[in-house]
Amino acid sequence: MADPKLPLSRYTVLDLTSARSGPTAVRQLADWGANVIKIEDPGAWSGGSGPWDRRHGSDFQNLQRNKRSLTLNLKAPEGVSIFKRLAERADVVVENFRPRVKHRLGIDYETLKKINPRLVYASISGFGQEGPYRDRPGLDHVVQGMSGLMSVTGLPGQGPVRAGIAISDSSAGIYCAFGIVLALLEREHSGEGQWVDTSLLQALIAMLDFQAARWLIAHEVPPQAGNDHPTAIPTGLFKTADGYINIAASGKLYERLCSALGAPELFTHPEFNEYRLRSKHRAALNAEIEKRTVKRTSAEWIELLNEAGVPCGPIYTIDRMFADPQVQALNMAQPLVHPQLGRQDVVGQGVNLSRTPAQMRKYAPDAGEHTREILEEYGYDAAAIDDLKKRGVV
Repeated sequence: MADPKLPLSRYTVLDLTSARSGPTAVRQLADWGANVIKIEDPGAWSGGSGPWDRRHGSDFQNLQRNKRSLTLNLKAPEGVSIFKRLAERADVVVENFRPRVKHRLGIDYETLKKINPRLVYASISGFGQEGPYRDRPGLDHVVQGMSGLMSVTGLPGQGPVRAGIAISDSSAGIYCAFGIVLALLEREHSGEGQWVDTSLLQALIAMLDFQAARWLIAHEVPPQAGNDHPTAIPTGLFKTADGYINIAASGKLYERLCSALGAPELFTHPEFNEYRLRSKHRAALNAEIEKRTVKRTSAEWIELLNEAGVPCGPIYTIDRMFADPQVQALNMAQPLVHPQLGRQDVVGQGVNLSRTPAQMRKYAPDAGEHTREILEEYGYDAAAIDDLKKRGVV
């Protein structure tokens, strides 16, 4: 059970999601205390052993923590009836079906609103609930291309490059969770729920932010900038004696960088002494900076530049990132104990609350692990549950 002091502990969430975007949204709610009931098909794989055991793999265990699992056949009328019984008492339903599926199953917002006007119903799709692409399957890789992200990622002239994470899924999940919390807050005044919806495409375009605004406001099509910042110069990747570091020294920081490099002449150089000139001659400036950075190790430069007040940092692989003392101070690896897998660390939350921090309370469940427990909470007795199981309803 969640700590009753956690911010969302008074809310019950019915989780109909799969893949990544939906589970990401629900995970935000679960980590902050919501009572999450994960609805799964009775044929869902409960987990096992071997290299194809995705349920016990790192991704599923990280995405599905802090939830309970109820198996329920939503293609059967009795399964839908059970779901509606749960929805009568629920605060939130989250789904990421293709737009028509929820209507076909009879569990769309308008239907559920009639039995629970306070319900907050949240939907994530690939491209939106309306529009010419609404019924297309939407996956992160496809949306990265359509959003324009791949056109600004990678080295100049390299051709489109995918970001190294499923960023449209994660973005849509976090925007969805934010929308759910907004709707719950508004419900305190109106007493009514509402439909929250986002899509991978909408969320990722919103995440483009200043790059998208360059077109909308300035009618400038942003090009690929590689490891350089698109507009802040000099900001980018520089070779050292033993590797690479990032340096961000645009604006007033540029003079500090020149001094720290022992190259004050770069500050007064006629091609670099003004921002627009540094932008025009970026490649030449980067080359001059790198002539200096290759003379010391990454660690030496990181210490020296930070002392000078110039933002900089190492280029880590994921294992080295988690070994960094600052990352450890942030507690980004959070422990859980699984009855079969033992102790394992999951990825911590991206925000802190001083009195009611997120809690990693429970490992990701096996399919149907809590079916009996949950149905008993909703008034089903042992005989009824056994009968439902026998008939494949749960």
